[in-house]
Amino acid sequence: MHIYLPFFIFLTALLTLLIFITFCFLAIGNLIKKKMFPKRLFTIFLSSIVVVTCLILYSNYFFTFGNLKGEFFKGPVISPSEKYVANAYYITYGGAAGGVNIWVNITFKEEKNKIKTVYYSDAKSDFSINWIDDDTLLIVNKERGYLNSDRSIKLKIGKEIYHENGLACRSLLMKTEFETCYHN
Repeated sequence: MHIYLPFFIFLTALLTLLIFITFCFLAIGNLIKKKMFPKRLFTIFLSSIVVVTCLILYSNYFFTFGNLKGEFFKGPVISPSEKYVANAYYITYGGAAGGVNIWVNITFKEEKNKIKTVYYSDAKSDFSINWIDDDTLLIVNKERGYLNSDRSIKLKIGKEIYHENGLACRSLLMKTEFETCYHN
């Protein structure tokens, strides 16, 4: 079973809040009754704070596209010199009221078929991928009639990537993989 990191962070933060509330009640009760300070609960609370902080830092600064698993959507779209192959994939989220995330992987034919994700966003109804030239990929991802929904972009392969939420842009692990990172 795959657990999403933001959901895990939320649950851990909620548990930390409950421990904090319990700690406050016990600490106030112990002060009134002049009993020992609840050291064990305080230690658990501090440990929870450390875990939540580490999870937040990890999700923000150590992001990779390594766990993307979805369904094939479009492709293969081969570059003019046949150096690159672009494929699009999608995954649904959120159940009946959710949406669809879409990403584009580039296969580098001259580098032992190395695969890199260069685009990640919410999917819109108008989606296409086309090569403008040998190193520039045009990704159209927009909802017709909604100006603020346009997530279309031209990307220089090997130099630029796009991540809608900006996680790839903040990632310390991915900084060496691109020169420019775009986000919404």
